[in-house]
Amino acid sequence: MTIDMSDNPYSFSGQRSGKPSGKPSGQPSGYCAVGLSNPKSPGNVGSVLRACGCFLADHIYYTGSRYDRAERFYTDTANRSEDIPLTRVDNLLEAGADDLQIVCIELCENATSLNDFVHPDRANYLFGPEDHSLSQSHIDAADHVVFIPTQGCLNLAASVNVVLYDRMVKRSTQSNRDNHNNMIRNSRDCRNNLKARHR
Repeated sequence: MTIDMSDNPYSFSGQRSGKPSGKPSGQPSGYCAVGLSNPKSPGNVGSVLRACGCFLADHIYYTGSRYDRAERFYTDTANRSEDIPLTRVDNLLEAGADDLQIVCIELCENATSLNDFVHPDRANYLFGPEDHSLSQSHIDAADHVVFIPTQGCLNLAASVNVVLYDRMVKRSTQSNRDNHNNMIRNSRDCRNNLKARHR
């Protein structure tokens, strides 16, 4: 069973039907999905939505019923739920296109450090719930198992932010000040006109 929670006429790519891709110039092509295993906190899911919007993810899948009991996205302050499809599925391993590589993010023995990980062009990143871990079946089926090197563990939303930022930075083709400034102008608050001195 698959339930689309986006309430919007989006295509699978995460873009509104009939409109071109929204990836900014200078960003690499590819496809990035995020899978949440039985998330508990609506606040965390709202923060995940915001992270996916900021770091250009295309789709969010989740399992379980705990999130469905939440009535709204408490921390989705950028209204990313209107831009990114959020779909409930029965099995995260079967979510999305067949060519997506499964990347489990977990504190797991023998996993690859995020510092050393080379992100696939097309990937589905799976994250465990706030009060548990991904299952061994997720780990066994994964193409890659990656851990974030920290002392202690991050919460769900923080983990998604770190991984998606790492993906964007490692795969970005932007290398000059003009491209960076264009991204800043398009992303910042309209009241922010700050400029740093050239160094």
